[in-house]
Amino acid sequence: MRKINKTLALMMTLGAIVGVAIVLATQWTMHKTSSTEFCLSCHTMQAPYEEYTGSVHFQNQKGIRAECADCHIPQSGMDYLVTKLVASKDIYHQFISKKIDTPEKYEEHRLEMAQTVWAQLKANDSATCRSCHSMDAMDLEAQSADARKMHEMGINEQQTCIDCHKGVAHFPPEIKMDDSALTALEAQAASVPASAKEVYVVRNASLGDLGTIYPATQMKVLSSAGASREVEIRGSQMQGTEQIIYYAAGQRLVLASLSEKGQQAVKPLSDWQADDYGNQWRDVALQGTWNAPALADREPMWDYARKLDNVYCAGCHAPIPASHFTLNAWPSVAKGMGARTNISDSELDILSRYFQYNAKDMKK
Repeated sequence: MRKINKTLALMMTLGAIVGVAIVLATQWTMHKTSSTEFCLSCHTMQAPYEEYTGSVHFQNQKGIRAECADCHIPQSGMDYLVTKLVASKDIYHQFISKKIDTPEKYEEHRLEMAQTVWAQLKANDSATCRSCHSMDAMDLEAQSADARKMHEMGINEQQTCIDCHKGVAHFPPEIKMDDSALTALEAQAASVPASAKEVYVVRNASLGDLGTIYPATQMKVLSSAGASREVEIRGSQMQGTEQIIYYAAGQRLVLASLSEKGQQAVKPLSDWQADDYGNQWRDVALQGTWNAPALADREPMWDYARKLDNVYCAGCHAPIPASHFTLNAWPSVAKGMGARTNISDSELDILSRYFQYNAKDMKK
């Protein structure tokens, strides 16, 4: 009996030792495979590493560095285990499937991989971000006006960090919208019947020799003959810049830019009146011949603009409501953000106009 007890005790002791050894080995392995050095053992990680070294998470005035694991691996719990398990697929695709084993293949799949990380962070409420950053600890008053406004909006709308901070350490994927949406928009414009009472410009086009009319500008149809329409545009001119027709006094949404002949053809609808800043404005009308396709309303163009917003803007941050900024503020905001993407000038113009026409101070 004593011999059996001794054997059982020995087996239990050995089991405990083996168990502890396995736990320690597992912890050591988990720790080592979470290090930045381990990540860099795959040569395809060199490109994202170089991007990271150029970010504020690598070098900053406070001397605080976030390593790979600090951003990509939650510190504890099931999120930690799930993340480690999911991460094993990267090793599989590097060495076995060869899906990302070259820089070219890596770039080809950059969007897919980024979306996976974004989805993880969205699901766990940006757990790794919050291990260093806390909304409760933020001094919003010490932030810039724009940062304070965005963080207040994030708090009110219960957004998480990754909703807005998708490109903080690595270059965002190059996203390009295909031409099918624009082609469909132009086809819809071409099918608008001649009986339409008002039409809206799709692309920059000439109003005869009077000037250029810009996307989303409303034109009242006076008469039509075949594909040709006699139209009227109404807006406002500011004294000193009579070559431009704006949406309304004080609202610098450009409807048309006029030639010399166009300026002479403008019909004043009111006397000059000063705005709050001393600028003189008057309401005007311009009539001319329109030969290009045009939409029967703006909504199809706004659908297209929302797609542009989702492709180019939401790739880095959560969509910002058009009502977040004023009509006059939107062009500079959109231009500044657009410069960080590969959006074309014509696409950016339509997107900017969508924001302006739906801005918080838009007079309709």
